[in-house]
Amino acid sequence: MADFRLVISDPKSGKAYKLEVSGAKANKLIGKAIGDTIEGQLIGLLDYKLYVSGGSDKDGVAMRHDLPGAGRKRLLLSSGVGYHPKSRGVRKRKSIRGCEISAQTGQVNLKVIEAGSKPLDEVIATGVATEQS
Repeated sequence: MADFRLVISDPKSGKAYKLEVSGAKANKLIGKAIGDTIEGQLIGLLDYKLYVSGGSDKDGVAMRHDLPGAGRKRLLLSSGVGYHPKSRGVRKRKSIRGCEISAQTGQVNLKVIEAGSKPLDEVIATGVATEQS
């Protein structure tokens, strides 16, 4: 059984909200990839549309949008997600997770692209989004 931390950012308010999901709600996210759009109903946010923008696994290894699959690979990186060198021309081999959400994923980053009737802070504060399905 999977359980994820969801970090939902709202561009209109500039705030980010943390939400824990497990069980059936978390299993509905497995197989989605970075760049996909999901319905908020999957995680209990009615009338919301969310964009999967990134994430990391349970060990903190970042997910990268240009690496297919859900597995972990060691890539030689010069910049981008997972490695930011201090000087030009430096490359380093780093572990990176693929773009698909799997059971090993620990955190999923989401961005609101279509808001619902209630503001996000009200929905999360009242506990509507945290009910088990």
